[in-house]
Amino acid sequence: MNVKSLAAHRVAVAAGLVLALGCGVSAQASTAGPRTISGKAGDAVTHRLGGSGAKGAIAACSQKVLGVSAVTEPADSKDARHLLLTVQNAGDKKCNLYRYPLVRLGDGRTTAPVIKESNPTPGVPVTLSPGKEAYAALLVNGPMDEYEAKSITLSLQGRKPGSRAGKPIDVPMPVDTLYANDFQRVTYWTTAPGYALDFIMSK
Repeated sequence: MNVKSLAAHRVAVAAGLVLALGCGVSAQASTAGPRTISGKAGDAVTHRLGGSGAKGAIAACSQKVLGVSAVTEPADSKDARHLLLTVQNAGDKKCNLYRYPLVRLGDGRTTAPVIKESNPTPGVPVTLSPGKEAYAALLVNGPMDEYEAKSITLSLQGRKPGSRAGKPIDVPMPVDTLYANDFQRVTYWTTAPGYALDFIMSK
């Protein structure tokens, strides 16, 4: 992610981050922009911390403690094909993000398939300390018929494969309408935004 794009991302996240509480979503501005983190795979591995200690010692992240936002990449993109999803731990305890977000665009029939090679440490969750952020990159469409999507819904996975943590989160739209299709893909969670974006920007 270039300097211009990262600066725009800071502004967008500060303006658009929301805190999801219970069944609804109430606006709450972020007081801190995203951390400047290298996009190298090694950094992503270094910051994926969770999984050790007593079973269940760190709870799965849920909509009760996470702020969420979505911005286009690059920031001045006209077609909004590449999105960076950001979550921030707004709670007072560490929580774990498992695998990748389950993202549904508009009335799509299924959630976005994951880019399997985007996971540098299989089986290890991303542990978020209070105030820290994690990212997933989303490719919205490819060369095929498209449908209009006016909403982004994000669900979090639980510790066990196939389980979910908390309720679905309505992510604020970065543009009025997205044009999605079955070519859409999402990456695993990581604390390095540049690393996640590397998997979609060339597509």
